[in-house]
Parts: sequence; structure tokens; C-alpha cells
Amino acid sequence: MNDTPLRLLIVEDNRPLAENLFEYFGHDRRYVLDFAPDGLTALHLVATQSYDVIVLDVMLPGVSGFDICRRLREDLGCQTPVIFMTAKDQLPDKEAGFGAGADDYLVKPFNLKELKLRVDALGRRRLPSRTGVVHMPGIGFDPGRLVVSVAGHPDLALSGIGARLFEMLIRAYPDFVSYDRIVDTVWGEREVDRHTVRTHVYALRKALQDHTGQTLIKTLHGRGYRLLSPEEVQA
Repeated sequence: MNDTPLRLLIVEDNRPLAENLFEYFGHDRRYVLDFAPDGLTALHLVATQSYDVIVLDVMLPGVSGFDICRRLREDLGCQTPVIFMTAKDQLPDKEAGFGAGADDYLVKPFNLKELKLRVDALGRRRLPSRTGVVHMPGIGFDPGRLVVSVAGHPDLALSGIGARLFEMLIRAYPDFVSYDRIVDTVWGEREVDRHTVRTHVYALRKALQDHTGQTLIKTLHGRGYRLLSPEEVQA
């Protein structure tokens, strides 16, 4: 694995089991742990934080783990490896899990060491750390830490789709990024309407504006989006 800790999200409504998992992984400094007791909390965390592996229970209150995994893949564009842990041990259950986008499937009860081995295997899929900061006039972006630096302001941490969009925009500067390129890069082959793209760009634009007081993303109607330097905004 990388030298950096593996960021692990555990989604489990059975608190004794969740505490057992935290105790087991928590003794190893190679892991940074986070917890969600239900699927909706998990969706919020994934939308706002960055993880390397997600351990996801299937029988969750309200929304099943299968549905949560599908929403992670389709709605959030999240490609973080997911391992299901569940008592549902029939082949149709496993087919449903992998069909929802899972990378692995572990049947309860299981040995904690086996779970760790599987988590480590998924964690090795992490991309090598990218340390080169991308620069444009007045703005820098660290793709390894997902941090935006704007002259005269504290650093701004991004996550999820917002970070991917910003990286596309700053790497393209001074050119624009088309709708089609955003869809291909962020969502792959799945069809996504422009309203979905606009929603994510709006959220990124608002985060930047709230942080800097400047509108740094320009909409090119019918074409796409372009990142502006602070000097261009003030001109």
C-alpha cells in the first residue's frame, strides 16, 4: 500500500459490530476510519469527503446497501472501491451486489483478518499520490491533497465531483471545458443530462465564491465552462 493512511468508511447500523471493526482497524495507524450508521449519512459523507475504500452493509435502515452503492456510482460518480458485508449469501444476492457496482462481497459471519486482507487489496487500487501543483495566474491546485489556493485567501479543500471538475478546469486554462468532456471524464459512458452537470458546476462555483468573494467559473452557453483568473474577474 502507499505510505499514506488508507481512508476507510464503514457503513453499518449494528453498533456492536461497527465498534468491533473500529477497534480492530483503529489499532493500525495505516487506517483512518469514518463511520455512517445508515445509507443516507454515507451518501453525505462520500459527497463531502474522500475515501479509499467503503465497507458497506446491505441490510441498512431505510435504504438498502445495494441502492446506496448504485447511487454512489450513478448519482455521485464515485468510483471508490466498495466491499459489501452481509448475511445474504445466495448467488442472486451476490449478483445484485456486483450489479449495483460492488468490487467485493463478504458474507457474515467473517474473520476480521479476512476483511482486512480484502480492504488492503482494494486499497492498493489507489492512484499514486500526485504531488505536482497545477498553476494558473493567481490560482493553484494540489491534486494530491485536493486543495485550491487563491492569492490572498486561505486554502480551500474540495472533494468528490467538485474536485474533479476543478482539476479539469484549471488544467484546461485558458481554454474552456465542454459539456461532453465533463460527462465523459466524470461519469464515463453513462448518459447524464446537462441539468446534472449544471448542478455540480453551480455547487463548485458557489463554494469558490463563498470562499473568495469572486465568481471564478464562467458559463459559455451551449459550450461549457471556463475558469477565470482573479485578474480577469476584476478587469
